[in-house]
Amino acid sequence: MRCDPRAKHATGWESGWGQVTLAAAVSPLEEALILIAGGLVAGIVNTLAGGGSMLTVPLLVLLGLPGTLANGTNRVGIVIQNGVATWGFRRQGFSGIRASIPILIPVALGSLVGAFAISRVSSELFVRLFGAVMLILLVPTLRRPSPRTDPAADPQIRSRLGTSLLFFTIGLYGGAFQAGVGILLVFAISYAGYDLVRTNSIKVVVIFATTLFAIPVFIAAGQVAWVEALVLAIGFAGGGALGSRLAVRGGERVIRPVLAIAVVALAGRMFGLY
Repeated sequence: MRCDPRAKHATGWESGWGQVTLAAAVSPLEEALILIAGGLVAGIVNTLAGGGSMLTVPLLVLLGLPGTLANGTNRVGIVIQNGVATWGFRRQGFSGIRASIPILIPVALGSLVGAFAISRVSSELFVRLFGAVMLILLVPTLRRPSPRTDPAADPQIRSRLGTSLLFFTIGLYGGAFQAGVGILLVFAISYAGYDLVRTNSIKVVVIFATTLFAIPVFIAAGQVAWVEALVLAIGFAGGGALGSRLAVRGGERVIRPVLAIAVVALAGRMFGLY
């Protein structure tokens, strides 16, 4: 398995992860196993918190894809992972479909605009934009959510203008960069009063729908390497299934540490620790 010939122009994330590539050092089988393992871990992290794309997009770059192609390729696995996780939550009695309806339209519109905008930029500009938005993203992700836990409460996400603008902005970010959008959604949705299990059941529905809505933009721009995308999606699917199971069975006791680790990992990346 080898990536698209356009990989020879890979300059996308080289400044962030160095110019070392694994493409010439591993066999096709080893490359497939690396992608599946990376997708599995990222799928679990994405389902429980968010930020799994901070692993898979750099991994795709290390295997030879330029940044913009890696960004588009990663979306295929994201769709599969969140679709599987949605089914997993629903099967265990935590369907987030109904609660996600008020925010789907603003997030989907933002996602489409963000995907279209990022598909038009060069890999070099993508690096700089990604670094800037990750720095901005640190502010909300380092804040601890405080959802209501009163079982008698009836939390709702209302379709008011301010809320719509908030979720449009999150969709804009997710459509362009994806990595960390789950964390933003966890904090935004949990503020409506949902516990973290229910929050994640809503989050995966939103990301599934909005990524599905945005991915044709990347396909039309030729920014999906299908072999890598489908192999990575195998791991993502496993991560979505396992992550939803862990979320329901472990509850906030499992979700909070993963969320904290995801935020710390994001901070470490931004401070150049790796």
